[in-house]
Amino acid sequence: MTKTNNHHTILVVDDQMGVRRLLFEAFQEEGYQVDMAANGSDALEKIDQVRPDIVLMDMKMPGMSGLEVLREVKKQDKDLKVILMTAYGELEIVAEAMALGVTEYVTKPFDINEVRGLVRKALA
Repeated sequence: MTKTNNHHTILVVDDQMGVRRLLFEAFQEEGYQVDMAANGSDALEKIDQVRPDIVLMDMKMPGMSGLEVLREVKKQDKDLKVILMTAYGELEIVAEAMALGVTEYVTKPFDINEVRGLVRKALA
């Protein structure tokens, strides 16, 4: 399947259904293929199956944290673009995420237009 600019696949990973729905609807409206996962192990399975172009992932989730998932993902595909979402401004975690190769991060509550812009920029 060839992907045009509008047919990129986004995987949204967040333990909060409201956040997943918001991002799902916002990006589906723009013509993206959107998949969702509620936790880290789900995310790793979906990444393996779907091969998304970009992952929007919450930093704090029960079970595997966003950082743990990021470590696993980067072992398999160091070029996969990942935007981390965090409600916590913990600079050491953000620094570690950047060192692991996270594309960008955004703090919650986020502005949906800011997230759209980050995704467009990352996929350009």
